[in-house]
Amino acid sequence: MAEAQKYLPGLPGEDAFEEVFIDPGLEEEAERIAEALVFASAQPISETYIASRIPRGIDVGRIMSRLKASYASRGVNLVQVADHWAFRTAADLSFVVETDEQEVKKLSRAALEVLAIIAYHQPVTRAEIEDIRGVQTSKGTLDVLMEAGWVRFRGRRRTPGRPVTFGTTRDFLDQFGLEEIRDLPGIEELKGAGLLSGRVPSNLHIPVPVGEDELSDNEDPITPMDLEELGLLTPKAEEED
Repeated sequence: MAEAQKYLPGLPGEDAFEEVFIDPGLEEEAERIAEALVFASAQPISETYIASRIPRGIDVGRIMSRLKASYASRGVNLVQVADHWAFRTAADLSFVVETDEQEVKKLSRAALEVLAIIAYHQPVTRAEIEDIRGVQTSKGTLDVLMEAGWVRFRGRRRTPGRPVTFGTTRDFLDQFGLEEIRDLPGIEELKGAGLLSGRVPSNLHIPVPVGEDELSDNEDPITPMDLEELGLLTPKAEEED
């Protein structure tokens, strides 16, 4: 039987761990269930959902790590996207399955710049994006990124005017093969990939992306009224008509 440890809280200095034995048959069954759930889903599937479908007491993280390792050398890999999982074609074989229909619409230079700023500086407002770029950002550019599913409204900044804050989505991570936003390349990696010229200013700073799902201390959540104001919900009066 597989061994695990269960934490048993007690009086100060008396905390202990109890050995818990898990039937290998249950773990194998849980692994098969998890594999089937991910395979059958068109979108990355959450660990919470997987946990609700496998036998109780089984460590989801342990099961998914084992599955990931077993698929590591295959033509299809099990990849983690935040706290979600999905099957994806192995990176070195992607050219084999590429088709004209799968070609992703190329983003404009402005859209790429805005996407990079949002990814590295989130939560960020439109005014802050424009301040970093040094030029105005059209609504159309943000619309393209939001329609692609890579950018989302996070909340509203607690400053005069309560500007909307933007952040990236789980689909953004999935599209660019990232487990979490902190996996974005740093300045040295960008230089090594030839994406920065040799004349990089000495004071150039690339922030470490944060991108937590939780709102920051100076953000308020988006409400239905906010969505209506932003044109994402139909006003109640029109709905009643």
